[in-house]
Amino acid sequence: MVRNYKVITLCGSTRFKNEFYEVQKRLTLEGNIVISVGLFGHSGDNEVWTEGTKEMLDDMHKAKIDMADEIFVINVDDYIGTSTKSEIEYAKAHNKKINYLVEHKEDK
Repeated sequence: MVRNYKVITLCGSTRFKNEFYEVQKRLTLEGNIVISVGLFGHSGDNEVWTEGTKEMLDDMHKAKIDMADEIFVINVDDYIGTSTKSEIEYAKAHNKKINYLVEHKEDK
């Protein structure tokens, strides 16, 4: 049986690797298809920092947003870095629903 599952792309700083895993697990158990990052550059995946790789991954993540119904921002202590800000703006421009791990101060 194939159901109509919501697709959610996770966004946030890769320094929050454990939180990415926790949110991915929770959203999956809630019946969603979850798309995440492929590498955690701020958590030890040093391949991210080779020439051209970060740019490719940023572009690829926007393609992941295109595939999703919504994004879920992992904003521990409401931290949102430059790349994540760019992804949020991209999602807004493409009319994607945006949810946050913690209440985002700009949404209050």
